[in-house]
Amino acid sequence: MPKTFTPYLVLCAVHLVLLETGPEPAVTWTKALLMPLLALGVVFACRSSGTRAPVLLLLAIGFSWAGDVALSFPGLFVVGLCGFLLAHLAYITVFLRVPGERMPGERRRPPLWTLVYAAWFVGFLALLGPHTGALLVPAAAYGLVLGLMAAFAASRGTVMAVGGALFVVSDTVLGLGRFLPGYAFAPHDLVVMSTYLAAQLLISLGVLAALRASARSSSAPGRPAAATAP
Repeated sequence: MPKTFTPYLVLCAVHLVLLETGPEPAVTWTKALLMPLLALGVVFACRSSGTRAPVLLLLAIGFSWAGDVALSFPGLFVVGLCGFLLAHLAYITVFLRVPGERMPGERRRPPLWTLVYAAWFVGFLALLGPHTGALLVPAAAYGLVLGLMAAFAASRGTVMAVGGALFVVSDTVLGLGRFLPGYAFAPHDLVVMSTYLAAQLLISLGVLAALRASARSSSAPGRPAAATAP
């Protein structure tokens, strides 16, 4: 892992501790700084490896930051949902465009096991749909895009596959806490944030690794070639 992500990892640890011990303002401020630090880690990692910064990946992180900030304030749940919806659409585009192990122009399809996300989506709607009220359509649309994001992530290798799966875990637990009557889970916030932060990091690392591998394989002898950033 590039050292450029060290500040992000440190702040992740601080934020997770504050979730259990700290004052609410400190939790809010550290949460708002997490995605900017991840984006900086991506930019500086690209500079050190000689690849161009992946604009769509940074855009996805930016939309995630907007979602983080919105969800920190009462009454902005739908705004936060829209932020993450846009983030997942950007991630899907990244996964479709990021260089893979196959021949140029050949698309990699999600593996067969990702049908589990279809089953998850059906279960998600069956369990939470009756309790979402006016948010049924936005929640269903979000769940569909989230599942697609995780499926396409699985087509790009193990690291991104795990990142996509952790995103599903995080948002599933978040949805249970938001909509399911009688829900009680003591480490709710800790599970939501730890899986979410790990998902963001793994997706970023997977994209950067794919770009570096593409740059190495496409460069002519003695003449480095820049990777095409999604």
